[in-house]
Amino acid sequence: MSRYIFTSESVSQGHPDKVSDQVSDGVLDALLALDPMARVACETLCTTDFVCLAGEITSTAKVDFEQVARKVIREIGYTSNDIGFNADTCEVLVKLHSQSPDIAMGVDRDGAGDQGLMFGYACDQTPELMPLPIALSHRILNELTTLRHKKAVDWLLPDSKSQVSIEYADGKPVGITAIVVSTQHTPEIEQPAIEDYIKKHVIPSVVPANLLSSKTKYHINPTGRFVVGGPHGDCGLTGRKIIVDTYGGWGRHGGGAFSGKDPTKVDRSAAYMARYVAKNIVAAGLATECEVQLAYAIGVADPVSIRVDTRGTSTVTEESLEKAVREVFPLTPRGIISHLKLRRPVFLQTASGGHFGRSGDGFTWENTDKVSDLKSAAK
Repeated sequence: MSRYIFTSESVSQGHPDKVSDQVSDGVLDALLALDPMARVACETLCTTDFVCLAGEITSTAKVDFEQVARKVIREIGYTSNDIGFNADTCEVLVKLHSQSPDIAMGVDRDGAGDQGLMFGYACDQTPELMPLPIALSHRILNELTTLRHKKAVDWLLPDSKSQVSIEYADGKPVGITAIVVSTQHTPEIEQPAIEDYIKKHVIPSVVPANLLSSKTKYHINPTGRFVVGGPHGDCGLTGRKIIVDTYGGWGRHGGGAFSGKDPTKVDRSAAYMARYVAKNIVAAGLATECEVQLAYAIGVADPVSIRVDTRGTSTVTEESLEKAVREVFPLTPRGIISHLKLRRPVFLQTASGGHFGRSGDGFTWENTDKVSDLKSAAK
C-alpha cells in the first residue's frame, strides 16, 4: 500500500493573527448590520497594548470603530494588563478611508471587485466533508476554547495552537502519528499538570479513539512554558492564517485572504461559492473528493474560468461536471452574494475555527441543497 503522513495546524481565537482577523470581521459585521451595501476592506495590526485599523470603507453607516475593536478583543478574553494586551486600556488607532473610485466603478456595474483565482475543496474523510487533519486540529482548539470560556480551569489563557499528523494508506486515514498542542497559561501552573489536563480532558473529547494508538506521539507545550503569548508575544496581522482558514494545506488556496472584506471582494465570496460547489459535488456522490477553481477579472461579472478537479474519483466526466456547475450555480458576484445571503453580519464567527466545515445559519456555503440539481445536470 502507498503510505504517507499529512499534517495540518489550527490556531485559537486568541492567536495574534486571529485577533486581527476577528477585529476586521467585527468591523465588517458592524457596518453590514446598519448598511448591507457597505464596501469594506479593513486590515488590523495588533501588538503589545496597541491596535491599528487601516484600509478602505465606503458606507452610510456611522460606526465607532474603536469600540468595535475593544468589544471583539474583550470577548476573546484579553481583559488583563498582566498579559500585555487589554481590551479596555490598549491604544486603538483608526486609519480608514473611502474605497478608490476606480475600483468602485467596476463593482457598481456588478463586476468583481478585483481579479483573482479562488479554490474550494471537499472530500469524504469527515462528516463535514473536510480533510481529517485540519478538522481534528480545529476540534481540539474549539474544545480548549470552550473549556476556557466555561472557566473549567483558571490557568488557561487565550492564545493556543494545535497540529495533527495523520497517516494514510492508499488515500485513507488509518491513524494519528502525532498531536501537538501549545496553550498559553498563567505562570503558576506546572507543565505536567497542563499535559495531564490536555490528554485527559481535551483530546479524548474530540479525537476518535480508533485513530489513536501506542504509536501516537504527544507534544504538549513542547518548550515547557507558554506564559507570554497573544499580541504581547507576537505581532498579529489580518489574513496571515489563510491555510488555517481553509483546508490546512490539503486543498489549494487562491491569492487572497478573507477577513475584513465585504462580499463584493471575490477573494472571499467566490472562495465560499467554490467550497459550496465542491461540497455539493461530493455530497451528491459524484466524486469522493473535489477541488473547484474560479477565476475573475476586475469589473467583469462572469468568471473567466471554471475548473473541476476530482483527482480521478468522479463517477462522471469532469467536463460534464463543469457543465453542470455552470447550469446549477450562480457564479457572478451578484449571484453569489444573493444566493449565499452574504449581505448579513455573519462574518465575525468565521474568523476563528476555520471558514469551512462549520454549521449554523450564517454558513450558507456549507449547505448541500444542490445535490439533486447536480445529479440531474451531470447526467
